[in-house]
Amino acid sequence: MLSRRRAPKARQHGLAEGGRHSPSLEASRRLVGRRRRGRRGRGARTLTDLRSRETFSRDLRNSLRPRYIDKHPFMRLLYKGELSKKQMQAWIINRFYLQNNIISKDAAILSNCPLPEIRRIWMSRTIRREGLERPPGDVEGWLMLAEAAGLKRVDVLAARCLPGVRFAVNDLVNFARRASWLEGISTSLYEIPAREELARRIESLRRHYGWIRADGMKFFLSRLAQLDRDSQVVLEIVMKHCTTREMQDRAIAAALSMSDVTWSIHDAVYMNYVIEDRSLLDSL
Repeated sequence: MLSRRRAPKARQHGLAEGGRHSPSLEASRRLVGRRRRGRRGRGARTLTDLRSRETFSRDLRNSLRPRYIDKHPFMRLLYKGELSKKQMQAWIINRFYLQNNIISKDAAILSNCPLPEIRRIWMSRTIRREGLERPPGDVEGWLMLAEAAGLKRVDVLAARCLPGVRFAVNDLVNFARRASWLEGISTSLYEIPAREELARRIESLRRHYGWIRADGMKFFLSRLAQLDRDSQVVLEIVMKHCTTREMQDRAIAAALSMSDVTWSIHDAVYMNYVIEDRSLLDSL
């Protein structure tokens, strides 16, 4: 998260949507709740007026679009090929902290879920993403990217990361522990529009960052192939178990909270390695 001291500079560089201005996980839920009450007070549709699958998907995408990670200044630089080797390595190191903690989030969801059929679905997804069925999994795949970018595996695994990154990711894991299992799963609705962004990222890495070995792209390519399946599984669960309009709103709020987490990670990297020129050791 961005500190108050850095906030004015952050606004100059297009960060007002993120950083300390990004709602936390709990704040996002409160914000949606206030909007919901306001609409109801003006005679809008009742909370029992469930969205159809098509309408829910449209509302989700419309809510995510202005705050999705492809809008972040750091990612815009990445797409244009304007990041230095150090900036790319800093991004890989700090982004790995999220990747390495997704298993903790998924474990919390499994622990909170009383429904065997959902646990089986989520456990199967977790096993696959951990690479236990067909390696490499997400964590190993990201480590392969790090090595392809000239980083040492042992350094990435032991990295402390930036404080803002740790705060955002730890907040996500704690949210999954405290929230309902359905809200925990709903954070993964964030992946529904991810295919377009990931395809753009792969194309940019290949075009502009030739110093990253080609084998480092295997993780992104495997995720690209899995994203549609994974996101549809999440959507099926949410549509089946969100039985009121309010529950659907909370599911969208959870997805927006995940967007806030990824935005905050990129805020921290952008502030420390683009606006400022910190040593890579600050992330290790």
